[in-house]
Amino acid sequence: MTWWESLAVFGAGIAAGGINTVVGSGTLITFPVLLAFGYSPVTANVSNTIGLVPGSISGAIGYRRELAGQKPRLLRLGLASLIGGIIGAILLLTLPDGAFKAIVPGLIVLALVLVVLQPRLAKRIAARRAGATADSADSAAGDGSAEQARTPRHGGAVLWGAVLATGIYGGYFGAAQGVLLLALFGVFIAEDLQRMNAVKNVLAAIVNGVAAILFMIVADVAWWVVLLIAVGSVIGGQIGAKVGRKLPPTALRAIIVVVGSIAVVRLLL
Repeated sequence: MTWWESLAVFGAGIAAGGINTVVGSGTLITFPVLLAFGYSPVTANVSNTIGLVPGSISGAIGYRRELAGQKPRLLRLGLASLIGGIIGAILLLTLPDGAFKAIVPGLIVLALVLVVLQPRLAKRIAARRAGATADSADSAAGDGSAEQARTPRHGGAVLWGAVLATGIYGGYFGAAQGVLLLALFGVFIAEDLQRMNAVKNVLAAIVNGVAAILFMIVADVAWWVVLLIAVGSVIGGQIGAKVGRKLPPTALRAIIVVVGSIAVVRLLL
């Protein structure tokens, strides 16, 4: 790898770390860059997953204030992410390379659709929460149990299963798993979005972390790439936690869609 290629990977790591902290889908930045520099899809995915772990941890630390009082929720949903991440990583390691090349373009397209639809999802989530707040106020005049019954504190069994499925997806590839998690939280949990974003960062760190452990033991890893992405994503994670909310969301989504589309074309050629 030349020095400018190393610089490009490092810069992609910074961008991915920041994007992952704010919303997710940072893999759609780093993965195409690695493909463009000649890495095989599986090696690129494995190395990218390992490299983004420190960035996920950095983003979670950046949101530590929003994690206050959420330990029970983190333990419950974290278990689902742990199991899902293990299953997804095993699938990546056991399925043939050809399967990855056939499946991942579809996963990237799904991720891009989610990124594009994210503003609409956010509006629907906000509207639902506004309705939940109004219902809660009405319930407060009575026994207060109706809204609690409709919206379990930690999302209930359905959310647990959905987080498990998202973990499998994240362990296998992982692009836009953060978008998926935020959408699920908005549907199943009546909670402040920033507090849910903090939970999302922790769950993504769990999925990436457990997958990374398996990959380091048995997979073919490009360690220089891992180092560049790791350092870059740590920097990006802190930037995302502090100033990422100020980035123009439309421009951010446009960049992700363009880069992700390049990845799809690169895989299909």
